Amino acid sequence: MTRLGTECYRHPMPAKAAIVGVAGTTLSGEEAALFQAHPPAGVILFARNIADPDGLRLLVDALRQTLPAGAVLMVDQEGGRVARLRPPHWRAHPPAAAHGALYADNPAAGLRAAWLTGALIGLDCSGAGFDVVCTPVLDLRLPGAHGVIGDRAFGEDPQDVARLGRAMAAGLLAAGVQPVGKHAPGHGRARVDSHLELPVVTDADLQADWLPFAANADLPWMMTAHVRYDALDPDSPATLSARILADVVRGRIGFGGVLVSDDLAMQALDGTPADRALGALAADCDVALYCSGEIAPTADLLARCPSLTEAALARLQAGQALAASRREALDETALAHERNGLLT
Repeated sequence: MTRLGTECYRHPMPAKAAIVGVAGTTLSGEEAALFQAHPPAGVILFARNIADPDGLRLLVDALRQTLPAGAVLMVDQEGGRVARLRPPHWRAHPPAAAHGALYADNPAAGLRAAWLTGALIGLDCSGAGFDVVCTPVLDLRLPGAHGVIGDRAFGEDPQDVARLGRAMAAGLLAAGVQPVGKHAPGHGRARVDSHLELPVVTDADLQADWLPFAANADLPWMMTAHVRYDALDPDSPATLSARILADVVRGRIGFGGVLVSDDLAMQALDGTPADRALGALAADCDVALYCSGEIAPTADLLARCPSLTEAALARLQAGQALAASRREALDETALAHERNGLLT
């Protein structure tokens, strides 16, 4: 496993504090040149980048040859409707809510199924070349909220969500990939889709929302929520709020790992992508995430983005070391058979 200290980079400069997308199924010459000039801390891939295993392998190889030696490759693979690796080339995985429903009837079986799904997602992703996977969702599924979270959440009870999220994260780590808990400090009360507009939460008591994150504060990564919480900071959404990220996520929740923004291409935020990235980093994110794959705003963001801080580098190193230390020899056929028996 490659270490993430500045000495391990192929480039003469440390990586920028950003993870970005690419446009298509191959790495263009323009993208390769940009990543050489302004190396990002990683790249995230989406369905637009993934046609089949052979094509993905070529793209991953091209990225590994171009990016800094310690850069991460990230994918959003929760199961259910949020899945970039899909049949017929990769297995389908159930949404988090399926594990929550099983847990309600049989807690031990629900926890085991969540671990199995984490391990199976992790095996699919590690086999495809990814080392960071954006799951588990630690948000609550609450009545009256927008369906953008919906069955992506394990359920409504914070203790249940905490336990199931921890089980899924453990399965991912057993497969050698780093899980990302999302969306801190909780997206479950949002009544609009943050992809399209800014949700505003007016509830004063948010302790239940924080509990799953606090119970999983030792995860290697967490992702912020593009949600404004008037009781915490009436002026800025969490992604751009030092009051929320430093005082709540780092402070009260106690998270010490890599804090990455949610996608800065989402319309919940104002300003250019580069302005949003600088705001997220100033608010205490370690890494800004910009997923559009559009070359012009990506180039502007990387040119203006500062390098990873020493603290961020240390957290990235710790995440890689954790995944390496927790990796197990897994029999995916046996795991899939066991999960099917539990969830069918």
